[in-house]
Amino acid sequence: MRALISNLGLIGAAAFMLIATPVSADDASRNTEIQERFAKCDVNRDGKLTLDEAKGCMPRIYDHFSRIDTQNKGYVTVAQIEAMAGR
Repeated sequence: MRALISNLGLIGAAAFMLIATPVSADDASRNTEIQERFAKCDVNRDGKLTLDEAKGCMPRIYDHFSRIDTQNKGYVTVAQIEAMAGR
């Protein structure tokens, strides 16, 4: 009986780890994808994505550009996009 209870405890811990881990993994993979796409779209390699750069390359960023560019600078950074994607 003790072995059964012990095994159930291990199974429960393993299940918790499987449930808890993908959130971080999903965030990391999402951010990696954002960084890769940003790098391809940032044609002048200045670390800033303008509306024109986003237009054909990152359509969701283009569609929500004004929401991401909260300070109306005319560009967004990869950090701003990651922050918006995390919401």
